[in-house]
This record gives sequence, structure tokens and C-alpha cells, in this order.
Amino acid sequence: MTILDELAQFACERVARAKTAAPLEEIKRQAFALPKGDFAFENALKKPGISFICECKKASPSKGLLAPDFPYVEIAKAYEAAGADAISVLTEPKWFLGSDAYLREIAQAVSIPCLRKDFTVDEYMLYEAKLLGASAVLLICSILSAAQLEDYLAICDALGLSALVEAHDAAEIDTAVRAGARVIGVNNRNLKDFSVDVQNSRSLRSCVPPDVLFVSESGVRCPKDIEILRQLHVDAVLIGEALMRAPDKKAMLHSLRKPS
Repeated sequence: MTILDELAQFACERVARAKTAAPLEEIKRQAFALPKGDFAFENALKKPGISFICECKKASPSKGLLAPDFPYVEIAKAYEAAGADAISVLTEPKWFLGSDAYLREIAQAVSIPCLRKDFTVDEYMLYEAKLLGASAVLLICSILSAAQLEDYLAICDALGLSALVEAHDAAEIDTAVRAGARVIGVNNRNLKDFSVDVQNSRSLRSCVPPDVLFVSESGVRCPKDIEILRQLHVDAVLIGEALMRAPDKKAMLHSLRKPS
């Protein structure tokens, strides 16, 4: 199995355990009892120029522990103060050492939209995201069927959640577009072997229609990378490791946001 297969399998196990504590119909009822969201995440990415989605993550399968000390609320507030447009919060607990509590607390502490970064394998996780305060969820084409993708996008629309639909090649982008995705993320990291190639965004940019928001994910480390993406008319960039490793995250984000 690839790492992605393992992540998806473990997500299925997590959902099965969660359903024993709170059945699907109950968590669905709770989610729809909340006010419908206003698609704040995708709206935040529509401004002129590149929007910045800044990630809070403690570890990753490829790099191991990134932040032994992890004051996640302080990190999120620093991102917001430095001009981040949205925050991505890892909730996957095994490989990324994430937690639902991180998302809940960060969403309460900042005024910008939060993405629940996890490996969505069941509609249950969409209702969880809503209850945790997320404005958006991640849907990965390579672990979902076309039918699942359509169903999950419809649920997101009903809840007022945005969906960042992640693709890694032209065929997956086509699937995402056909399913009705309004935000497509091209992952420069191959989740099957975790190799990184920022040129992936360049080669796939033309596959995404102009009326669909384009997000470049992973592998962005310096202002030069941002300038390349700016020239490609990318709508947003998701940055994780570079920011998490920076001693001064606020200064790092300022340097990335500054036009070269």
C-alpha cells in the first residue's frame, strides 16, 4: 500500500470508531442545526493577486516531527496578523499528529476561514468539520470515486462549506470539474511517494477552467516560487512546511507575500 492508501484506511477506521460514539444521523442533525455557512474560504481566495493559505501542522509522514513545541493557537494568530487569507489545520492524528481540538480552538481564535485538512473518506467527516468550526474541507480525488465526490460536494453546498478538491494530474482535474468543484488544488507533492515538484502546478494550470479557483499546494519555499505562481495567475497557495520550520513565522509570511 502507498502512504495515501494507509492514510485513507486509517481514516475509515477513525470514522467507524466515531460512529459508535455519535451515530451519523445525530451528528448530521447537529451540523444542520447550525447556521448555514457563507462559503467564506472560497470567497477569501477571490481577491486580486495570490491568496495565502497557511498551515498549522505538527508533523508529516515525509518530514517527521516539524514542531516539537506546537503553540497552534499562537501560530494561527501570527499567520492572521501577517496577512494570511485562510488557515489550514491538520486534524489527522497518526501521521500528522493532528487533532480535532486544534481546529476547534483555532477557528474560535481567528476571524479568517479555516480548512479542515484531513483525509475525507466518509460524509461523516463533513458534518464533523462543520461542528468543529471549519469553513472548508479537503476532498482528495485519488481516494474518492466520482460519485462520492459529487455527493460530498452537494453536502458541502447544503452546509455552506467550501471544498478544496485536490488533484494531481489532468484526469483528476477533469473528474473534479465534472463533479462541480469550484476550488481545485494541484498538489505538487505526490502523495503516493511524497516526492515534490513545483512544476506540477505549471504543467496543470491550463487544465483548470478560468472560473474555477486554482490553488497550488506544497513545495513552496521562497519568494521566487511565489513569483513563478504569480505569473501563472494562480489564485492561492497553500504553504505548510516552510512556515512551520521558520523561527519567525510572521516575518517569513511577510517575505513571501511581498511582491518581488
